[in-house]
Amino acid sequence: MGLTLQAEAIIDGAAAGPVLRLAEPISFWGGVDPLSGKIIQPTHPDCGVSIAGKVLVLPGTIGSSSSSAIMLELIREGMAPAAIILSKADAILALGAVVAGELELPMLPVLRCDIDAFETGQWAEIAEGGIIRLGEAD
Repeated sequence: MGLTLQAEAIIDGAAAGPVLRLAEPISFWGGVDPLSGKIIQPTHPDCGVSIAGKVLVLPGTIGSSSSSAIMLELIREGMAPAAIILSKADAILALGAVVAGELELPMLPVLRCDIDAFETGQWAEIAEGGIIRLGEAD
């Protein structure tokens, strides 16, 4: 692995997967299909791309408290990202992962850090304590 970063763990945990860095902030309510894991917001530059199993890097989120419900549905359907990395903490989005844990569904790590080093296609490994290791892009 190439670069190691220290992030703030909003929800601690371990995960690994390819990075998907979104070009713009997204609204999960109406912007992501919880049954397929695909971005469905027609005006979003990443429309049609699946977030399932990815280390999802977000420059921001748009929207209201409904994002936690969509995150919970993504987890329940097995279409959630492997982890979420935010440039700015979003407690509402993280709440969906917390509720999933309370329902005995898998929880996913949610971290906050500077996202400049992340590129779509890189391999990312997340260890407990907010440690992120980035490999080369495919």
